[in-house]
Amino acid sequence: MPHTVLGNNARPLVRARDRATGTVIFHPAYLAFCRDWDVQPRACAPYRARTKGKTEAGVKYVKRNALADQAFESFAALEQYLGEWITTVADQRCHGTTREAPIARFHRAERGALRPLPLRALPRREQRLRRRVATDAFIDIDTVRYSVPHRLVRDHVEVVIDEQTLRIFHGATLVATHARSSEPFGRVVDPTHYAGLWRPPAAERPAGPSLALLGRNLADYAEIVAGGGQ
Repeated sequence: MPHTVLGNNARPLVRARDRATGTVIFHPAYLAFCRDWDVQPRACAPYRARTKGKTEAGVKYVKRNALADQAFESFAALEQYLGEWITTVADQRCHGTTREAPIARFHRAERGALRPLPLRALPRREQRLRRRVATDAFIDIDTVRYSVPHRLVRDHVEVVIDEQTLRIFHGATLVATHARSSEPFGRVVDPTHYAGLWRPPAAERPAGPSLALLGRNLADYAEIVAGGGQ
């Protein structure tokens, strides 16, 4: 574990800041995360890209050297591939700035400055979000779409998320529960959320009154068509 975590000024991390005094107001959920892991949060100076160093160059390196021209059947397959790529390629290369392999530099200069991971189990935190139900009765959470009862289209709902479950509330009423999905751009659907939107096939509809009960039968209509009567 590091002693300090340096982040940017994204709204999930920083609520507000006073540039004149250097005062930063962190998001309460981010502060809870830092307390859990016993690290000190810091925020980058606005409009000063050098504060974070070459983080963007690292993203570009992964895109061009690990992900370019690759296709994966699932997110789990992507994770497995990246885990192997990091240890066999990225950590072994000669870094353009330090002129040594990242794994060698980690053991020589960085590992001793880190603290061990906490031995105690960290508390489970719930995340609460507010979403508006789309016209197709879905809400978006981390690129995954979850169904909501269709009667709530265009209404706002509150979403409570933990490690495995996603619960959706309309006011104080629980209206949907889904297992969390880690597959990007996937869809999690409860068919009951769309009940009543479509007419059932003719074979499944209850039979209506027959022509005989209405005082007519098909022979009457056939006679009219054949003889031109009224």
